[in-house]
Amino acid sequence: MKKLIAQFMKFGVVGVIAFFIDYGLLAFCTEILGINYLISATIGFTVSVIFNYAASMRYVFTHKEGMSRRREFIIFVVLSVIGLLINNLCLWAGVEVLGVHYLVTKIGATAIVMVWNFVTRKIFLDAGGEAEGESR
Repeated sequence: MKKLIAQFMKFGVVGVIAFFIDYGLLAFCTEILGINYLISATIGFTVSVIFNYAASMRYVFTHKEGMSRRREFIIFVVLSVIGLLINNLCLWAGVEVLGVHYLVTKIGATAIVMVWNFVTRKIFLDAGGEAEGESR
């Protein structure tokens, strides 16, 4: 249980940095460049996923033996695309249905997607106890 909590804390640090990348690009693209908030959200999310992949697979999750880095990356991208769909659906519903400002809605969407990301990456990408002592 201690290892899971420590792993979740590392995931949180990586996630906070990724959030600032995502949120900053969302606000910048929408407010400064005048891009639609859903397109801006996609841009921010995509850039943050690239950072998140590099940091998560280096510092948070342990590489599964027998899984190629290519397969690992493909799984990460598929899970992230689903996360992007969840993110944009939450944003759309918050803004268009509930009438909440997109920057406020983004915070709730991020919380939902964070849970999705941790659980699915833990299931599909983390070797967990399989690679005890292996460098992350």
